Amino acid sequence: MRNGTVTTFVLLGLTDDSRLQVPIFIFLFFTYLLCIAGNLTIIVLTFVDPHLKTPMYFFLKNFSFLEISFTTACIPRYLYNIATGDKIITYNACFIQVFFIDLCAVTEFYLLAAMSYDRYVAICKPLHYVSIMNNRVCSILIISCWMSGLCILIPPLILALNLVFCDSNKIDHFGCDAFPLIKISCSDTWLMEQTVMICAVITLNTTLTCVVLSYSYIIKTILKFPSVQQRKKAFSTCSSHMIVVSITYGTCIFIYMNPTAKEEMTTNKVLSLLISSVSPTLNPFIYTLRNNQVKEAFKYSIKRITLLSAK
Repeated sequence: MRNGTVTTFVLLGLTDDSRLQVPIFIFLFFTYLLCIAGNLTIIVLTFVDPHLKTPMYFFLKNFSFLEISFTTACIPRYLYNIATGDKIITYNACFIQVFFIDLCAVTEFYLLAAMSYDRYVAICKPLHYVSIMNNRVCSILIISCWMSGLCILIPPLILALNLVFCDSNKIDHFGCDAFPLIKISCSDTWLMEQTVMICAVITLNTTLTCVVLSYSYIIKTILKFPSVQQRKKAFSTCSSHMIVVSITYGTCIFIYMNPTAKEEMTTNKVLSLLISSVSPTLNPFIYTLRNNQVKEAFKYSIKRITLLSAK
């Protein structure tokens, strides 16, 4: 273990104010439960309802699984810290948490780009949609998203494992994260910082380019539709995804591209909390409330459960 004399870290959390610990715990506990319930509902519906067996819902199912994995990698640990008062995390556990959080976060960007491509094919090439977005292509895209996330993550993770911690072991965050770890390391972190920044820029630029190009063609195609009703229907199929993309990219671009955000740890922690807790909770509701097919599938499933329980 190449970490000098440090074998454990102390997670300082969001705040030292003891009066805020209970409200924070209640808020995070209920948002976590809502996140799990909302995303699991989408996963179950896409498995049981025959109307949701299309590529769009295949990607949505995987996105929901990713959201559950992402929020589970960081929120339960913080809830445990608040409930027990035990803020200590071992060196190995800290880096395992960094790995899973960052893997899910990076993979999410590539999955959002894949979902944008799916919407592009559905609206711009509707007659060829079934043949282009077949099961094999969808599976390849999902595997590619996870592999891209892993490839992007490996270089900074290798450098992070070689960081030396000798003076301080207090991480000014509610979970293990790259920038707080860099801040307390007594190694030369220039290469690590540049690598993290380059990987973030590659991920954001690559995926954002795919998203922007896809939606440029989508909007161009929709505006050519002769009927207002057709245009409204086409926009409604993309609106949920566009909202999620805006929230995800907006918060991450602010963190990684705003130099002051890296220095102001309070801002960084609040935005990280939004990404890891609030956003995964809102996403299933954004998709379901704006999607008639999912709403109908949910109502149908409730009716089936009610009839079965009545029998």
